[in-house]
Amino acid sequence: MELDPDLVEQFSNLMVSTRPISAEELARFDENAPLRQRNEIEHPSYKTIPKFFEAPLPRGDTIRQNLRKEAHSLYLQQRSQELLDSNELDELWSMLVKHVTQMTATGQQLIDFDAYLQLQGAVNAKIRNYLTARLFGTLLVLSTHPGGMVDIVSVFNYIMRKVWLKQARIGLSFYDEMGRGYLRETDLESYIIDLIPNMAQIRDCMQPSFQSFYVCTVLKRFFFFLDAQHRGRIRIRAMLESGMVTDLLDLREEGDPEDPQDKNCFSMPAVLAVYRNYLSLDKDHNGMLSQKELADYGSGTLTTIFLKRVFEECRTYQGEMDYKTYLDFDMAMNNRRKYYPKSPQALQYLFRILDVDHKGYLTVQTLQFFFKGIQEAFKSHNEVPVNFEDINNEIFDMVKPKDPCKITLQDLIKSGKAETVVSILIEFHKFWAYENREENPQNV
Repeated sequence: MELDPDLVEQFSNLMVSTRPISAEELARFDENAPLRQRNEIEHPSYKTIPKFFEAPLPRGDTIRQNLRKEAHSLYLQQRSQELLDSNELDELWSMLVKHVTQMTATGQQLIDFDAYLQLQGAVNAKIRNYLTARLFGTLLVLSTHPGGMVDIVSVFNYIMRKVWLKQARIGLSFYDEMGRGYLRETDLESYIIDLIPNMAQIRDCMQPSFQSFYVCTVLKRFFFFLDAQHRGRIRIRAMLESGMVTDLLDLREEGDPEDPQDKNCFSMPAVLAVYRNYLSLDKDHNGMLSQKELADYGSGTLTTIFLKRVFEECRTYQGEMDYKTYLDFDMAMNNRRKYYPKSPQALQYLFRILDVDHKGYLTVQTLQFFFKGIQEAFKSHNEVPVNFEDINNEIFDMVKPKDPCKITLQDLIKSGKAETVVSILIEFHKFWAYENREENPQNV
């Protein structure tokens, strides 16, 4: 086979031009070197590289994510269609009344299982899905009526609550675009903002300029109590189980003048009370709280040592506390006695402040460190300071920790005396009430 003379000449020229690569050039071609450095080598062939190589590679999961979002949305729409509307609930109640088996002397309407089966056949398939045999059996166990009968009110209320829970879950799930079962802060914030126009007790009395503060207050409350690990997300199931969603959605109904709104932590009076307290503490009106300004919080007797620790542990901006940080502090201080569902978040917050060395437990030295603040308050009131050894022994006797030299958060929770122990270490008027508990037991 005869070779093309032109190809032979080109190949020969290429071989002749080949020379050893210097160490400097080799370093510049190092595959581990930054791409920018390697591209600094000029060569005519680089000009022939198409420009699309410089563009970022497209994300391969974009289509998958969009498909998943669409499928999740369609699934939620389908589940929404399974819910009973107001007309169907009215129909359910009227059919329950028609199938009453017995009326008690007190006016309670009872239904037995045979009538319950007849009821199932009399309603449409959508309502029938809620009237299960399991529901009747569950209510029968709880029933105090003889003869295997249950109150039709209990049947109706159970179904009403089940519809409401499904409705609330679906409403929250629409903001969980990927269907992962939890909401991030931005997701929950969007949910609250979209809900406000439907909240009669909020919509009609809130100035537009206050909306951001209202949303922030509601959002922080959810995350303070339901995101104890600070993961930045809350499971939808936990939100429903906590009862907090119920409180929030209750504000959609018109307010009852005889029912004070401040019982609901999400009501406008309750949120305004927190916000106004913050403004009253902000003496220089710069929108932030200094340690000196926070000293007037509550009874105004929080110790200087405790306040200093708060500003060391919490997020501040040039040494001052903003509204979001204040909300966490306020919820911790106001919920020292409450174990909001199953988890003592307020105590976790305060324990973190007390745990100076971040060891996960308190020692005698830790207690003495904070009690110095109480002793300083005694001196400022011209009172004789209490002996620390006496208080130390009382604290360890109350808590009875597993390790006689260390008090953990779990020890405090298990003892049932956590609020008392924490309060007498950080607040003078609480300590004074504790010391005089025999004279004024209602103050303890």
